[in-house]
Amino acid sequence: MADAAGRKAAAAMSVRDLPDRGRVLCHGFIESVTYVPANQVASFIAILIDHDTPAPVTRFPALGGKGGAGAAAASSLPANGVSTHRVRPGSQRQRPAGPKERLRVVWLGRRRIPGVDAGTELRLEGMVTMRDGLPTIFNPRYEILSRQEEQ
Repeated sequence: MADAAGRKAAAAMSVRDLPDRGRVLCHGFIESVTYVPANQVASFIAILIDHDTPAPVTRFPALGGKGGAGAAAASSLPANGVSTHRVRPGSQRQRPAGPKERLRVVWLGRRRIPGVDAGTELRLEGMVTMRDGLPTIFNPRYEILSRQEEQ
């Protein structure tokens, strides 16, 4: 299969195998996303983990008593104004141990990317660099990979 530029499609790399710098194609699951408040520069940040780890569990039990209407309680922002949605602790997998097992993905100028939430499977292509000890890709090309509908 060739892309629009006529190049052969490369195989996706594991997050663990990413170089410190260079163009990469990788594949993984979103572990967490960070939303910034309206008074800060627009950016959308996601943390990606390897695709060979099982998909994280993203369902949360209702926090309220009657009718399960406790979801509104989880919508308040912390004191610093940054909201981070993480995968529920105690899911099927162990949390990755080191920074090389995670990839930070940053979309500058965007406050939200429709379809990109914790647990979503993505294929990314872009330039990777080390930033604050974590491999980071800014404004990558991305593909949301289909997932099974839950019944």
